[in-house]
Amino acid sequence: MTGLPASTNQRPLRVGLIGLGLEAYWPQFEGLQQRLEGYLLTVAERLSTSERRSIVNLGLVDSHAKALEAGHACRTQDIDLLLVYVTTYALSATVLPVILRARVPVIVLNLQPEASIDYSRFNQMRDRRAMTAEWLAYCSSCPVPEITNVLQRLDLPFHQVTGMLHDDPVCWTALEQWIVAAEVQQMFSHSRLGLMGHYYGGMLDIATDLVQVAGRFGVHLEMIEVERLSALRREVSSPQISHKVDQLREFFTVDEDCEPSELERAAATSVALDHLVADSALDMLAYYHMGSGIEENENVMSSIILGATMLIGQGIPVAGEYEIKNALAMKLLDRLGAGGSFTEYYAVDFREDLVLMGHDGPGHSGIAQDKVRVRRLEVYHGKVGQGLSVEMNVQHGPVTLLSVVEDKRGFLLLVAQGESVPGPILEIGNTNSRYRFPLGARGFVEAWNAQGPAHHCAIGIGHHAEQIRKIAALMNLGFHQVC
Repeated sequence: MTGLPASTNQRPLRVGLIGLGLEAYWPQFEGLQQRLEGYLLTVAERLSTSERRSIVNLGLVDSHAKALEAGHACRTQDIDLLLVYVTTYALSATVLPVILRARVPVIVLNLQPEASIDYSRFNQMRDRRAMTAEWLAYCSSCPVPEITNVLQRLDLPFHQVTGMLHDDPVCWTALEQWIVAAEVQQMFSHSRLGLMGHYYGGMLDIATDLVQVAGRFGVHLEMIEVERLSALRREVSSPQISHKVDQLREFFTVDEDCEPSELERAAATSVALDHLVADSALDMLAYYHMGSGIEENENVMSSIILGATMLIGQGIPVAGEYEIKNALAMKLLDRLGAGGSFTEYYAVDFREDLVLMGHDGPGHSGIAQDKVRVRRLEVYHGKVGQGLSVEMNVQHGPVTLLSVVEDKRGFLLLVAQGESVPGPILEIGNTNSRYRFPLGARGFVEAWNAQGPAHHCAIGIGHHAEQIRKIAALMNLGFHQVC
């Protein structure tokens, strides 16, 4: 058995970039082509800021022949996203072959070089040809309606970023969010989601169509027998258990009443779980199994919480109760650096106008207010088993709730932005926190429930609604923001 490696399933995002121009202009207006190519190079350089992405600059496309060439290059370069930078007036027939062949999401960039033309300097120019060249260098908005008209009529999806090439943080923030959205889509399409066990009986809301999960998110679904984890646990040695106990004590704050035998039991399962994830190259895991009648399986599944919490902290979401949709939500938030921890309603505090939310089982240590605490439980709430569980409070400050909602039309990303606030929590050995929402507790609960989500969702730190909106649009998923 090998140790837990970093995910090897991911590859850099390949972003195709073309500039649009008109070949007829070049002999008429000296220097215009070179100026526009400089604009394109500026975009390429500004986007080349991360090792996780590769910018494929296909140059200025200014004729049907170059469009065909660029379209073929999109295929051979295996791009994931196409940026179409409209640098000046260009014909819609010039860009269409590229988009048809690329078959990837398209972002139309309508970027002027500066906020406005210098009217005084422009009108003092005596050379009419030079005046026209100067105007054409600012003419990116002109052909955008022509291009979008054609794409709409052909049902070819596209998105837009409008602004300035320089000194426009709003524009560049929006473009960066679109690229992050493409990175999330690409991440899912190269991810492996392990499914171990079965649904929690009677929870109809969390049942999902695996064909839709695989097709809409692009994830590979790996079916895993609980017995496989049990078998791996049998192979765990005493030195491995001792080493893992040391790791657990360093990772968590362990209550004094936690029996050493229970900590060793959790450590053995944690070692086995690490090997299972590594051997199957998993990026996510959804699990639930009672193990009734098979003592070994029950022993393993009732001691999984600490190891699962450590995995979540390493960027591998582990969702209990076989909550496949919530594993996806947790992974999405984790990719945004927001954490992504399993949660549900606990109660409403009408006196303080806030909602108590949390869940038993593993949590995300990266978004805990303090070090995650290990507590001894005499019984798992509504489940088979007893032993150790974790308790944590989500960091105080802005938070985002995310639910992957499945309805008759497909999937919807449901989002709410609020705040985690200090105050007393239920000290029951679970993750739980106090949340305040702009709609108020009553308004939030009714607005959230009206969208038909499952009773679980993921919680992350920070406000990410606008980024998630772009992810939904790029992945052709529904989106609704409650607040």
